[in-house]
Amino acid sequence: MNIGFVSLGCSKNLVDTEMMIGVFKNNKYTIVNDPKQADIILINTCGFIETAKEEAINTILEMAEYKKTGKCKLLIVTGCLVERYKEKLEKLLPEVDVFLKYSDYAEASGNSGNVFEKLLKYIDNYFKVKKQKLASTNLDFMQRVITTGDQYAYIRIAEGCSNRCTYCAIPYIRGPFVSRKIEDIVEEAKQIVKTGRKELILIAQDTSKYGKDIYGEPKLAKLLQELCKIEDLKWIRFLYTYPEDITDELIETVKNNNKICKYFDIPIQHISNSVLKRMNRKCTGESIKNTIAKLRKEIPNVVIRTTVMVGFPGETKEDFEQLYDFVKKTKFDKLGAFTYSKEEGTPASRLKEQIHHMTKKSRYNKIMELQQKISEENETKNVGKELEILVEDITKDKKYYVGRSYMDVPGIDGLAYIKNNTDKNLIGQYVKAKVVDTKDYDLILELTK
Repeated sequence: MNIGFVSLGCSKNLVDTEMMIGVFKNNKYTIVNDPKQADIILINTCGFIETAKEEAINTILEMAEYKKTGKCKLLIVTGCLVERYKEKLEKLLPEVDVFLKYSDYAEASGNSGNVFEKLLKYIDNYFKVKKQKLASTNLDFMQRVITTGDQYAYIRIAEGCSNRCTYCAIPYIRGPFVSRKIEDIVEEAKQIVKTGRKELILIAQDTSKYGKDIYGEPKLAKLLQELCKIEDLKWIRFLYTYPEDITDELIETVKNNNKICKYFDIPIQHISNSVLKRMNRKCTGESIKNTIAKLRKEIPNVVIRTTVMVGFPGETKEDFEQLYDFVKKTKFDKLGAFTYSKEEGTPASRLKEQIHHMTKKSRYNKIMELQQKISEENETKNVGKELEILVEDITKDKKYYVGRSYMDVPGIDGLAYIKNNTDKNLIGQYVKAKVVDTKDYDLILELTK
């Protein structure tokens, strides 16, 4: 039978989806990209904030239409949205045949095989398929089907979160922070590199706390050092490091290893101490400034990306102006902003000083307009620089190769367009190119070697 998958939300969710694909592939299902051709459609949802919930519901309804217009007979929905709202969804969406909660197959639960064994037997019964002996039904990092192309892959180094920021529902959905063992991660990395992929992106809810729960202290620097020993690995990135846990050892490790991209993704959320305190963040505005200053001093070519939140309950005009001035002065290389989303069950949802949605939108627009100007300035400074580019694709008209430098995370940051003035096929290669122009958040380059 044909099965199609839809993965919503973050890259951590995508890794779950890739492991699910592995289970079905091992059990002789045909994986299809066209939902019209799928007998079964499985949607892995996100339920983090309001916009993600809306996207998930819309996607479920869209996929349910293939029961009328395509081959689909079974619609399965799983993931974070189901974890939070399974009972409500069962009433709201009768089009869905099976709902699977995240906790039913979470790594920490140890029962993922039982859940997918039951699911596969249910499918066999539904389609009246003759019983066959099932292959492995456990979600397995080593048997997942990587869906991000031939150049890079995500590696999830930990699950869950124990930070308990007052606005965030992740701990209630994904549970506490649980690290994987260094040796298991390195083994997975070696297997991925053997497939020809040369870039690995380490992900978790908070990568800077990696290892604290099982080794008694943060071990991200140690993990990076071990990964750097993999011979054919070219680039290593790690995303989502909280500022309070960026240690001197981590900075030195990034600084002194050529395989590690000089790129820090640091979600500061705010700079006002009063807002940070109500958010239950473990840092202060002063410590954030000190961390950024240290990174730029120790690693002169470092790229710093951040995310900020506007409209948190009780955020005053003065708090916002403090954030605005900080962003203006700091000139982050990359910055994303989002408005506070009132998530039920979180402490922040019970705070009385909720901000009007129009005020939140206005503040968001001001921050993003400011950052657009900063980004244009930053991009212009790159003109004339020679960069190493990982070539991933070519435009339809063949005029440009498309890739990324160490400064850009796939699907998040900009792209590098290299003028095609060679007869060679460069896809999958690392090449040197000089920046000759910029366009929005992208770079235009010419080959130099």
